[in-house]
Amino acid sequence: MKRTIGLAAVLLLAGMGSALAQDGDVEKGEKVFKKCKACHTVGEGAKNKVGPLLNGIVGRAWGTIEGFKYSKDLLAQAEEGKVWDDATLDAYLKKPKDVIPKGKMAFPGLKKDEDRVNVIAYLKTFSE
Repeated sequence: MKRTIGLAAVLLLAGMGSALAQDGDVEKGEKVFKKCKACHTVGEGAKNKVGPLLNGIVGRAWGTIEGFKYSKDLLAQAEEGKVWDDATLDAYLKKPKDVIPKGKMAFPGLKKDEDRVNVIAYLKTFSE
């Protein structure tokens, strides 16, 4: 007898797989973060550069790093109560201009899903 599973079961399994993938690999994320170091810092003694320091970025409200001059577009969206959660960071790291069209970030993005998940895992190690 041939067995089939319904669409709902497939979607449930797919969702579980993506939830597991969200754990990320911190060591791989640290390697990918090297692409970000030209503009951003993390860790003890982190300071704003071309981009804001990223300590505590996961879960933080947009536009709240003291002393950093954010774009008007980011600040306008910050007034809506935006927060840098996993999903927002993933979308931003994939293609920054899709999230903040007139933002300052010139980096085109990280195309690989795995790279973005790993970078987010790495950034989570710098919670405040």
